Amino acid sequence: MSLALPQLDSPPGTRTHCPYCAFQCGTVLDTTGDALQIRGDETFPVNAGQLCVKGWTAGELLNHPNRLLTPLVRGKPASWDAALAEIADAFRRIQQEHGRDAVGLFGSGALTNEKAYLLGKFARVALKTPHVDYNGRYCMSSAAAAGNRAFGIDRGLPFPVSDIALSRTLFVVGSNPFDTLPPIAQWFEKQKASGGRQIVADPRRTPTARAADLHLQLTPGSDLALANGLLFVVIEERLLDATFIRERTTGFDAVRRAVLQYYPARVEQLTGVPESQLRLAARWLADGPSMILTGRGPEQQSKGVDTVLAFINLALALGQVGKVGAGYGCLTGQGNGQGGREHGQKADQLPGYRLIEVDADREHVARVWGVEPASLPRKGRSAYELLDSLGTSIRGLLVMGSNVAVASPHAGRIIDRLKSLDFLAVCDAFVNETAELADVVLPVTQWAEEDGTMTNLEGRVIRRRQAVEPPPGVKSDIDVLHELAERLGCGEKFTFASSEAVFDELRRATAGAVADYSGITYDRIDREGGVFWPCPSEGHRGTPRLFAERFHNADGRAKFHAVEHRAAGEEPDAEFPLYFTTGRYQEHYNSGAQTRQVTRLIGAKPVPRVQMHPELASRFGVDAGWLMTVESRRGRVEFSAELSHGIRPDTLFAPFHWGGRHAANLLTNPALDPTSRMPEFKLAAVRIAGVRERATEAGA
Repeated sequence: MSLALPQLDSPPGTRTHCPYCAFQCGTVLDTTGDALQIRGDETFPVNAGQLCVKGWTAGELLNHPNRLLTPLVRGKPASWDAALAEIADAFRRIQQEHGRDAVGLFGSGALTNEKAYLLGKFARVALKTPHVDYNGRYCMSSAAAAGNRAFGIDRGLPFPVSDIALSRTLFVVGSNPFDTLPPIAQWFEKQKASGGRQIVADPRRTPTARAADLHLQLTPGSDLALANGLLFVVIEERLLDATFIRERTTGFDAVRRAVLQYYPARVEQLTGVPESQLRLAARWLADGPSMILTGRGPEQQSKGVDTVLAFINLALALGQVGKVGAGYGCLTGQGNGQGGREHGQKADQLPGYRLIEVDADREHVARVWGVEPASLPRKGRSAYELLDSLGTSIRGLLVMGSNVAVASPHAGRIIDRLKSLDFLAVCDAFVNETAELADVVLPVTQWAEEDGTMTNLEGRVIRRRQAVEPPPGVKSDIDVLHELAERLGCGEKFTFASSEAVFDELRRATAGAVADYSGITYDRIDREGGVFWPCPSEGHRGTPRLFAERFHNADGRAKFHAVEHRAAGEEPDAEFPLYFTTGRYQEHYNSGAQTRQVTRLIGAKPVPRVQMHPELASRFGVDAGWLMTVESRRGRVEFSAELSHGIRPDTLFAPFHWGGRHAANLLTNPALDPTSRMPEFKLAAVRIAGVRERATEAGA
């Protein structure tokens, strides 16, 4: 199956990519008529011309009446010079009074590779602060940490998405890609059409689960026990690939000893999954090639890293890694969630997935940047910890492309922390809930108005191409960082003629690193339809599939890790007896800062609804459409009720795309995974605190 861009005749237009999820569908933007037309790019092999409703309505964002077109200083229009001076002066004053570590930066998985790279460089070179992180910490950091531990490398999918169609058994854990990555469904359909089987583990009977052959409707937070239980059955029924374990892995004996405590009766008690389903799933997975794909369900837990490692253990024990149509992968969420965490906007990393605490890595990047290695700060605080320290140790913050007031757990506390800052600046195209709290808001370009690169969920580096001119009065984030650096006295290190020039410096910074982009150029991406990293030279073809011959650990072997199920950071009890979990609607994306501006999308889903089982609804006297107050130890939210037999009777589900009184994250728990520092979005203990009769949708 070819991975290159097929040569097909198609109408004229600018080929670029959707501004939303990590599938990064290829799009063609036609500006020849009176209005911008968006269609799927049939030549791009990932989506093969398909788009979801978010993709083909994205053009409405560009000329939207709510678009921010001039800088705001304390809510009033200001010149760019005045706004930039305000930011630079505030940061300089704060650092003089409280030290360099008193300012922080918060980035985004929506930023291009070039922007993410420059944001990390700006933190360490212009501000010399260790405190830079991004909302991708909330996305797949647990899967990233697990991949690094087991395989020696983190790439969401270590194979092209087309390999899904070649799998005999496909196991999706805690993800609903039919809603969150809709064009991926074509690969699921091809897999099933060729005789493949599908298993989905999820507390809800989602559209993805309904299409599966087997739905494991587990208790929220029990994913790790499920994985260990499946491995118990594999061992008991002698389904192991002993040759693969012996020749390509280390550490299996410790895992074998650990999982022998997870016999089916115990796992059924922990997870609610019947023994018969457990055994059937294990047998199907042993009949490879088999593929295990995890999503935010198992990852957004205070034991997320160990949970992902448990599923990797299962894939390794079955010998289902490094083969076509087989392996473990993570379904990345944000548009540039992969590239965004590779190039330095994460507290512990430098470009190329180099580590800021490793001296050799610091020396390499310092040479590229033309600074002394000793001048680079050490590791800073992770995303939630950074935000939680606002107003105390961190007094000034710049947010670029993230709506942290909505997207963060325990959102009420984060809003209070933002309000307590001495100074807050935000770069965005719209005034969102975070920007409303800012001292300065800078209007910046959007996806179709700029050039750059993105890295999709497969590790394919692709081009974002400018199709339209930005409106007067806005600047790119790259220009913002350059002009701020000028005012802070180091503008020469942030002067670039184009985004391609930034990418060329990024290439040098990543040379020889795990995420090596040095052989990737804009010209190659244009010719080849994207290039898979690692790509260490321009003569290298890129690496569509990892692990065929060796893993990226020093000995070339994958590492098993013995992990144990443990309680969540917060479990239901007599006072708060229900599980609460969050997720996404097909029509909306992340904090909703973009999709809540689009007429078609907000018309389809104007308010969030809390999904509950009719059995639970009858206990509380709730009818469909009634308003119900849900309360946790951190806050309360009033939702409109949606009744569904597809959710467990002990669980409530709500989307997290809204802020204010509809913000699901007012309820979520900031308990952090000890390794990834991922908050526990997917599990909180709640109660139903009030019910009142049906209201109109607009007033719900």
